[in-house]
Amino acid sequence: MSKIVTFGELMLRLSPPHHEMFLQTPGFVATFGGAEANAAVSLANYGEDVAFVTALPPNPIGDAAIRELRSFGVNTASIRRSGNRMGIYYTQTGACARPSVVLYDRNHSAIAEIMPGEFDWDAILEGTEWFHVTGITPAISEGTALATLEALEACRRKNITVSCDLNYRKKLWKWGKKPLEVMPEIVRFVSVLIGNEEDCQKTLGIEVDVDVTAGTLEAESYRQLAKEVLAAYPNLRFLAVSLRESLSADSNNWSGILADRDNFFVSRKYAINDIVDRIGGGDSFGSGLIYGLRRLAGPREALEFAVGASALKHTIPGDFNRISVSDVLTLVGGDASGRVQR
Repeated sequence: MSKIVTFGELMLRLSPPHHEMFLQTPGFVATFGGAEANAAVSLANYGEDVAFVTALPPNPIGDAAIRELRSFGVNTASIRRSGNRMGIYYTQTGACARPSVVLYDRNHSAIAEIMPGEFDWDAILEGTEWFHVTGITPAISEGTALATLEALEACRRKNITVSCDLNYRKKLWKWGKKPLEVMPEIVRFVSVLIGNEEDCQKTLGIEVDVDVTAGTLEAESYRQLAKEVLAAYPNLRFLAVSLRESLSADSNNWSGILADRDNFFVSRKYAINDIVDRIGGGDSFGSGLIYGLRRLAGPREALEFAVGASALKHTIPGDFNRISVSDVLTLVGGDASGRVQR
């Protein structure tokens, strides 16, 4: 099996063209996306051997989704073909003071209806070194929450490194349990945790005094958050936080922090203007961090790679970050000129 495995929902994404409002003109741009699939595509683009696990309906839309993943080199052999529909989400890209909008239509999707025991995790994870999931997957349904725990238990038996992006989504936690009843148990299996201040508060009950609407974020404010999270979960090696200073829908400052039990690293800050598409920015941060921790010299270098990769994602429409390692290293090395390459 692949060296890296990610698990979650792949959805059909429908967006009005350019910066239009929903159905301002009678058409949508159709692409695919979803947090863990986004991470898998990024890692495949970096040359990693990566597989994505999900459930998709046995119909032409599911077939097209699998073809799309395969086109990037993602292993799709463990995708379960079941159910009647693929989840859909609608995105409306914001501009200036008008924020972007996301609407979900994912009830009763194929993966939402899976039951415990339907994935043979011992077989899927054979030869795997790293497993990645997000807090979105257990938020979908009780079945996906239990399947996540099954996967994590198999990872522990096989001594596989686990990363998790907490990714709190208020609109999804509807199946009966609250995030605080589910996510702490999941995080006990995790070595590398990614999450901002809201994620940690809503899913782990750990708070920090930060105003994310103020337009500026002080990286030092997250030192105490890191200390509390690492103290609460002895299995954790790292906590990473992407820092988005949202000046408008078009203009953000972007940086990150990475903490272990001895160090607190703060990245370079990027001014990202004329944003093309911010969706998938967090997923590209997480996948960049995974690549960096596996392949680069140390945690500081991994953080800079993650922040650079996710800064570049803001220039690309759609969920997937279609860039290479050399693209990221060029930016991280100081070349942000955007000059034409001939």
